[in-house]
Amino acid sequence: MTADVFFMDLEATSRENLPQKLSRLVKKAGIKNILTRNDLTAVKIHFGEKGNTAYIRPVFIRKVIQTIKEFKANPFLTDANTLYVGTRSNAVSHTHTAIENGFSYSSMDATPIIIADGLRGKNETKINVNKKNCKHVYIGSQIIDADALVSVAHFKGHELSGFGGTLKNIGMGCASRRGKLDQHSNVSPKIKRKTCIGCRECEKNCPPGAIYLKEKKACIDKKKCIGCAECIVRCPTGSVNINWNQTVPVFLEKMMEYTLGVLKNKKNKALFINFITDIAPKCDCLPYNESPIVNNVGVLASTDPVAIDQASADLVNQQKALPGTILETNLNPGQDKFRGLYPSVDWEHQLDYAKTLGLGSREYKLIKLKTLSYKKSS
Repeated sequence: MTADVFFMDLEATSRENLPQKLSRLVKKAGIKNILTRNDLTAVKIHFGEKGNTAYIRPVFIRKVIQTIKEFKANPFLTDANTLYVGTRSNAVSHTHTAIENGFSYSSMDATPIIIADGLRGKNETKINVNKKNCKHVYIGSQIIDADALVSVAHFKGHELSGFGGTLKNIGMGCASRRGKLDQHSNVSPKIKRKTCIGCRECEKNCPPGAIYLKEKKACIDKKKCIGCAECIVRCPTGSVNINWNQTVPVFLEKMMEYTLGVLKNKKNKALFINFITDIAPKCDCLPYNESPIVNNVGVLASTDPVAIDQASADLVNQQKALPGTILETNLNPGQDKFRGLYPSVDWEHQLDYAKTLGLGSREYKLIKLKTLSYKKSS
């Protein structure tokens, strides 16, 4: 079955600015059909780690909120706490970070921030899914308790999944801390001893204390490792790498099973939006962001979470890579930018598995919004 995916480019005119165009996109994609009056509507976003600037601009999130309110629903902004130790690992610092990054009560049109899994990441709901890897999943309770869900994801590269978009924003982003641990726990990095300089950066930034120095080289205690990949992004010499084996497909499958759990009670009550802008090579969870790998593309909206990620990946791969980024291969239009970033990650596996779970279709029809013409001068 072919899914409709609505697309807007980033061209604006005197008749319609970009936030107004975004509102039109969201309406075209069918937000009216998922909302009823007084629906408590979770707007699931990534607030960005402190120091990161690639996350979605607050002015666009404000317009999404205002569009939801047009239909008399009651939106709230939400995300779940992180597994790693950072500025979003508990509800207090998470909320502070969101406000510092521009998502304040006033700037969001008097919309509250409610952290989905509570103060310390333990406010969770157990959802039975009975699938290959997970019999049940653990989701932030406020996501489950909400009447409707609007996912607004920043589409970019990701070290473990190849890319992060709607499916990751839901499957990983809505999981409680226990749920995130469940998804990561089979992935243990490896250390290339020849290039390790014993700087202790990985050790200092390992949440469970699984890394230690032996003979001036870093070592990982696999029994303690939670697979958060923090050591990978902290290593200044690139000596810490994911152990690319069958656990990576399992990680991707678990993430899709968690997505299934999130959407289980949201049939016909969810809309998905992907911002293909500031397309960083790595996750917004980092306290910094590297140069975008391609030019800004636009924004997509759909009621199909699989189709929107497939379309987003296709649109990125159609671009010519920007010079001077960490992307060194697959630079031409039509070449796989995510394989260029992470050669051993089969990012398509998550889409195939999501399709088998009934989450959506990889076949889509891209419907482009026409840009409104300029006003005629009098």
